[in-house]
Amino acid sequence: MINDALAAHRLPGAVVTIGHGGKLVFQRAYGVRRLAGEQGLDGLPAPAEPMTADTIFDLASLTKPLATATAVMQLHEQGKVGVDDPIQDHLPEFNPTNDPQRARVTVRMLLTHTSGLPDVLDLRGTWGFDHADKAEGIGRALSAPLQSEPGEVFRYSDVGFILLGALIERLTGEPEDVYVQRNIFAPLGMHDTGYLPPAKACGPHKIRGVALELTPGEHPEACPEDTWSTEIVPRTAPTALDEEHREDPRQNPNFGHLLRATVHDPAARRMGGVAGSAGVFSTVHDVGRYAQALLDRLAGRESRFPLQQATLQMMTTPEQPGHSAEQLRAANNIVRTVGPRYPAVRGQNLRGFGWDIDTGHSRPRGSIFPVGSFGHTGFTGTSLWIDPGSDTYIVLLTNAIHLRGSRPVSDLQAAVATTAARALGL
Repeated sequence: MINDALAAHRLPGAVVTIGHGGKLVFQRAYGVRRLAGEQGLDGLPAPAEPMTADTIFDLASLTKPLATATAVMQLHEQGKVGVDDPIQDHLPEFNPTNDPQRARVTVRMLLTHTSGLPDVLDLRGTWGFDHADKAEGIGRALSAPLQSEPGEVFRYSDVGFILLGALIERLTGEPEDVYVQRNIFAPLGMHDTGYLPPAKACGPHKIRGVALELTPGEHPEACPEDTWSTEIVPRTAPTALDEEHREDPRQNPNFGHLLRATVHDPAARRMGGVAGSAGVFSTVHDVGRYAQALLDRLAGRESRFPLQQATLQMMTTPEQPGHSAEQLRAANNIVRTVGPRYPAVRGQNLRGFGWDIDTGHSRPRGSIFPVGSFGHTGFTGTSLWIDPGSDTYIVLLTNAIHLRGSRPVSDLQAAVATTAARALGL
C-alpha cells in the first residue's frame, strides 16, 4: 500500500517500524526523502536521495505527547503542578484582568484540547521572520481569546500546547528543548531525537531569517553541551518550501527555500524552533524506543520510561472533562456494531493527556485496534499508534507535505495499522 501511495505521488517516501510482544517485528524504508532535481545540500539541483531507516523526520505535532505532555506529567509527579490547576495560577499573564471565564481554564483542559482556545496561533504581521521571537509567540498564546466555554468543546489547539511549553519553562527555569532532552529523550536512549533550534546548531551553517542552511566546512570533533551537530542535516528529510507571507515575500528572508532540519510549523519556526506544539525531530528507531518503553511501563515490566505506571495509565486513558469508563465501552460497542468511525460515538471525543484516543484525528487506529488504544499524528505526515491490549506499536514517518498539494495521509496511516493488525493475527 505504501508503494501504491508512492506510485500515486502522494508522498516521496516513508519509514515504517512495528513492535509487538516486546520485539521489533517489521522495519522498512520506502521511496526517497528528496526528489530528483530539487535543491541539494548546496542549494543546487541534485539527484534524488533514497529514504533510509535512519532518516530524521520533523515530527510536527507528535511533539505534543512525546515531549510536552510527558514533561508536564513529570512535573505533576513532582508536585509542581496539578492537572486541575487553573493555568493562571502558574502563568498569571494568561488572565491579567481576572476574567472569570479565563480563570476556569485548567491544565487538564490544555492537555485534552478542551480549553476553548483557538486552533492556531495568530501569525499576522512579520514577527519572527528576520529573527526568532519566542516572547512574541508566547505572548500571543497568553492573550489568545477563548472561542468557547472552557471544558465544553473539543477543539484541537496548538495554542494550548504552546502555553504548556511556557508552563514547563516557568516551572523548571529551563528552555523546553533542554528540559526534555535531559529528562525524557536521553534517559530513553533516543540519541537522534530532539528540537533543532537554528541558534544552537554546531557546525558549518548559516541562518537565513529563522531557517538553517548547511554550508561547506569541517565539523568540529565535539559540540558544546545543549547544542546539536549539523552533521545530521544530510539524513534529515526536507519538508516543504518556506512560502510564508506570499502577499509580500520580501518580508520573509527564507521565502522559496526548502525547509530541512528547520521545523515546518510556522509558529514554532518563528519562535526559534522550540514550542510546546511542534519542533521535535526523530527517527522511527527512537520513536519505537519511546513506544516500547511506554508499553513496558504500562505492563509493569522493567522499563526506563520516565513516568510512573499510575501516571502513565492516567495519561493514556480518557481524561477530558466529564470523562467516564462507560465512554470507552459505548465506543467499542458502536465499532463492533457498525464498523470503524472516528469518533465512534458522534459528539464524544476522547482524549488522554496529550494522546488522542477517539476523535476525528483517530484514523491511524485503523479498523482492528480497539477504542482505548491511543496515538497521535503530525502535519508533516507522521504518526504513532499504540495498543497496550495487544502489546503493539506502529510508527509511520513520512514527509508527505514535501509534495506540494498532497492530501493528508490519514487513510494510508489507517491502512498500515489495519494491515499490520491482521498480519499479527489480532
